[in-house]
Amino acid sequence: MIKRYFFKYFEITIWIVALCCLAFTNPAEQGHYSLCPFNRFGFSWCPGCGLGHSIAYLFRGDFANSFKAHWLGMPVVAVLLFRIYTLIRFNNRLADPFSNR
Repeated sequence: MIKRYFFKYFEITIWIVALCCLAFTNPAEQGHYSLCPFNRFGFSWCPGCGLGHSIAYLFRGDFANSFKAHWLGMPVVAVLLFRIYTLIRFNNRLADPFSNR
């Protein structure tokens, strides 16, 4: 039973937690912890970090810096929110297969 719930809600949980972490991250802070391999080797630019900074700026309402950090930040948030919506909707249909939605 636990295994079924784990597989059913794992992806939804990952995307929601990732977006919440980016929402609470300060993108202007220099000394934050990072798992980025480019950052570990001393490179100052990384496309993934730019995307993360872009999403963090976007959640703060700073659209200009969001676009400067990475131009795909806004579309990625839209795609992730749509993915979360479809996963929740699909999982609800699995829970109630006889509903007429």
